[in-house]
Amino acid sequence: MLGPSPESGTAGSGPRAAGAVPDAAGTGVDAVRIADTDPVLGQPLVAPLGVRDELGVAAGQEAGVYVYGHHALVGPYEAGGGAGCGRCLVRRWQAVRTRGLREAIELGADTAAAGTAPWAVPFVADALAAVVAANAGPGGPGPAADGFPYAFLVDLETLAVTRFAVVPDAECPACGVRPADSAEGARIVLDDSPKTAPGAFRVRPADDYAVPLEAYVNPAAGMLGPSVVPDLVSGSTSSTVGSFFLRSGDYLRECFWGGHTPRYRSSVRVGVLEGLERFAGMRPRGKRTAVTAAYDDVRDTALDPRICGLYDDEFHRSEPHVRPFDPARPIPWVWGWSLRDQRPLLVPEITAYYHALGGLAHRFVQESSNGCASGGTLAEAVYFGLMEVIERDAFLLAWYGQAPLTEIDAGASTGPETRAMIDRLAMYGYRARFFDTRVTFPVPVVTAVAEREDGGPGRLCFGAGASLDPEAALSAGLCEIATDAVNLRRRTLREQDRLRAMAADFSGVQVLHDHPLLYGLPEMAPYADFLLRQDRPRMVTPAALARDTITPGADTGDDVTACVAAVSRAGFDVVVVDQTMPEQRRLGFHTAGVIVPGLLPIDFGWRRQRARHMPRMRTALAEAGLRPGSLGPADLNPAPHPFP
Repeated sequence: MLGPSPESGTAGSGPRAAGAVPDAAGTGVDAVRIADTDPVLGQPLVAPLGVRDELGVAAGQEAGVYVYGHHALVGPYEAGGGAGCGRCLVRRWQAVRTRGLREAIELGADTAAAGTAPWAVPFVADALAAVVAANAGPGGPGPAADGFPYAFLVDLETLAVTRFAVVPDAECPACGVRPADSAEGARIVLDDSPKTAPGAFRVRPADDYAVPLEAYVNPAAGMLGPSVVPDLVSGSTSSTVGSFFLRSGDYLRECFWGGHTPRYRSSVRVGVLEGLERFAGMRPRGKRTAVTAAYDDVRDTALDPRICGLYDDEFHRSEPHVRPFDPARPIPWVWGWSLRDQRPLLVPEITAYYHALGGLAHRFVQESSNGCASGGTLAEAVYFGLMEVIERDAFLLAWYGQAPLTEIDAGASTGPETRAMIDRLAMYGYRARFFDTRVTFPVPVVTAVAEREDGGPGRLCFGAGASLDPEAALSAGLCEIATDAVNLRRRTLREQDRLRAMAADFSGVQVLHDHPLLYGLPEMAPYADFLLRQDRPRMVTPAALARDTITPGADTGDDVTACVAAVSRAGFDVVVVDQTMPEQRRLGFHTAGVIVPGLLPIDFGWRRQRARHMPRMRTALAEAGLRPGSLGPADLNPAPHPFP
């Protein structure tokens, strides 16, 4: 039966809407039978979309045509019976809808038709039947390029037909196949990752991955959202940005991804890979989690979340709906692997995945993507995840501890693209400055600052990078400030009233973007004087950062082993959770979540700053010889960190 749901109708997910396809009497829509279909295939079912929560129902009888408003989805099709089914298609369709529609479908009540759909007419039924007949069965044209199943979007107003690829959904209750999470399956093997050069930590560049953009980004059922948009305003990099929504309880979060390279084509490809990394790190998708227990009952095989930092009592008084950690309360766990001890280790799910299911109230901490990284091998992903954890820890120690860092002479960089980017920033009125931020570990860490030379709005922009190659560390920090600084003045002026209220009361700093935007205000610059206004008699070259640090080897896996040994000597473990999704494996891509318990976690929101009251904050700078003694509360920088 063809029963399109009118665009103007409301959507919900009540008990009545969760069953079979509504008929004309139930929807107020005239029913039209699809005629003249192949007698072998039978008559395809037609189902409306927007009348039930497709992400919340189990597999059932699936249709060949799905209708919402003046659009119909037909398919998916793949010769050979590979992964991908109608449930995958409608789950992807719902996930890419607008916030308002998703809230209505997923949190609303029953739906009711607003009237008779004008497209429920015979010639529309004939057109849909023709699309079905041309593609279903062994005579169909086969899978889309890159091996993905494909589907069609039919505009019922114009009968325009658009073909698009569909990424099979690993979480699909009908066709998804995910192994159970287990101690045995958590083992991390650092596979061979040979380098083309000592400072090249990628087995291949992003442009070498066969990433079919139309499968991952399209308005009908794109896994990573409806579109990717070039930033045509930026004069420093050819940036691109996209986003997707992910629900946790009542909270629907918009997650942004993007690429920041000198070329738009490369930025799109890098952005899609980053989007997959975000998708993988937000909640478990590659495995079915199975352990829920109190820490007191699994302490011999589990990571104590208190070592990673908890919120203080003041936070819980201001946010009473967030329950503090209780070692006697059961929580979900996932299996990770200790690279130091070479054993499986249970990790709190909310520590390993930063948007785990259950809603905000059930998270005793809110982690970020810190430590989540991707690569062409698992060893490569672990390397970049570990570098990120070390980088953020060092940045926070320097900022809150007001450490006197040595400045780096970036003019001595051996990278022509680095020098060119610094000159380009200068054309926009920014002086790029760089600082040696090594604290505990023999790994080059660089803090980058873009300082507006006229002292006006858009005053300061910060970034950081870490790598066994000092030039790569400097370049990573430069890329961040080069992307953000050129737009900072405009954003500061647009939001100056809100930002000035934050500067007067730091409790107004609540989300990630508040932190860097706050330092667009000229009046916030004095909080960085410890870094930018110190009298430094000398500067060091980027090459000097390689002294007394780990020398890169011929294989990235060897670099990981050397870094883990250095971190272990300092008294810390390195725990890895393999977050790789099936959607990534087919591209030859891996994602790892790297956790170093005891290092400073980066938090966003002034009341959520765990780093300020962790033991390492008090002692690490003194142990590294950067301060004369341990820090007390009065020694800490009183302003929120500016990390983007």
